[in-house]
Amino acid sequence: MNAQPVQPYHDPFAALNVARDATLDAIKDAYFQAVRAHPPERDPEMFKAIRAAYERVRTPERRIETDLLLLRDALPAPTEWATPTFDLSVHREDLLSAARALSDLERADFREDFRAFQIADLRAPSDQNDSIDLGKMI
Repeated sequence: MNAQPVQPYHDPFAALNVARDATLDAIKDAYFQAVRAHPPERDPEMFKAIRAAYERVRTPERRIETDLLLLRDALPAPTEWATPTFDLSVHREDLLSAARALSDLERADFREDFRAFQIADLRAPSDQNDSIDLGKMI
């Protein structure tokens, strides 16, 4: 088997001297400026590096691939771990929210708690003929 040696990956943004969040127009301008500074007749190796870098970032699809290949520096590990602190005291807001959760003070519909009744139930026995169902009126 012919194993190819691993080529070091060069940052195309550094070769073109642009920021990683540069627009495509800024990348194109930087490419033409670098080509003018290093023409292929005078500096062919540098021109090849500039051309290869531009090919890796000139379209949005290739730029996404390049961004995925570029590794960002890892965040430094903390030298000392901070112990978390917990607030275990009882606050007024905690008591109020517990009272609301455990009571029906927030309820707005009490209809299922009351039965329909007739006015005849409240009248004297002589007035029993005129019965009205207030449950249907609500």
